[in-house]
Amino acid sequence: MERLCNQLQEEIATMILRHEIKDPRVNEFLTINRVEVARDLAYAKVYVSSFMDDMSVNRGVEGLQSAAGFIQSTIAKKLTIYKFPKLTFIADFSMKEGYQMVQKLNALEKDSSLNDAT
Repeated sequence: MERLCNQLQEEIATMILRHEIKDPRVNEFLTINRVEVARDLAYAKVYVSSFMDDMSVNRGVEGLQSAAGFIQSTIAKKLTIYKFPKLTFIADFSMKEGYQMVQKLNALEKDSSLNDAT
């Protein structure tokens, strides 16, 4: 199951980078963070993120969702599994939020060291 998740993640990311998805909302700055496939292979959640603004990420996710049928059929031709999951794309802002949290912690640490020095 984990191998399938990784393979789906790689295939979708490759399609994005090669501009195989013709929807103008989908660009190469979108990143596929992870894929979670249901045990019965009925569904797969694809988590998408980017360092672009939230509106651009949401538009990109909408573009991917509208191209989900094309993505599924393209990848299904490459993989040999008996049932291909229905893809659902979800905007994932955790990477961006984590980066912002690190920035805040670094700023607090810098302020603390300045206050200790005085």
